[in-house]
Amino acid sequence: MMTLKGKDIELRALEPSDLDFLYLLENDESVWEISNTSTPYSKFILKQYLENSHRDIFDVKQLRLVIIHASENRPLGFIDLFDFDPKHRRVGLGVVIFSEEDREKGYAFQALELVCKYAFSHLNVHQVYANITDDNIKSIGLFKKIGFLETGSKKDWVFSEGKYKNEMIFQLIN
Repeated sequence: MMTLKGKDIELRALEPSDLDFLYLLENDESVWEISNTSTPYSKFILKQYLENSHRDIFDVKQLRLVIIHASENRPLGFIDLFDFDPKHRRVGLGVVIFSEEDREKGYAFQALELVCKYAFSHLNVHQVYANITDDNIKSIGLFKKIGFLETGSKKDWVFSEGKYKNEMIFQLIN
């Protein structure tokens, strides 16, 4: 897959050199809720994941790309396409910017724009969807800014920190 380029960022496939960054992000408990993670990952397991990351989205039904700061050539986060369904022409989408200092600078917005264009043109999907807890106001605002519409909710869907949260469904239809 070619590199997707935005104004300030580039999206590229995972490389073996991403192991340390992947390890930091996957083991950061503050993002476990959005990634549906409940236990830490070892470097061994993540190395195996990286070794298989070249597999085609039509085969494994998911694709993770690294968000790179274009001028500084450093990783900012990841953007994932998941639950790819070519029959119904839809795919789920999630994005995370790792460092608090890099958030709210437009990087996630650019990454979402690039990946949605990629999904519509190269994967030929009809829709991209995202699941966001109703207390994640910044993510809701980001996805709405891209053009996603709130189309439903799942009551008490996510159990986190001793309480249930509703999960909202957002869709962008081509």
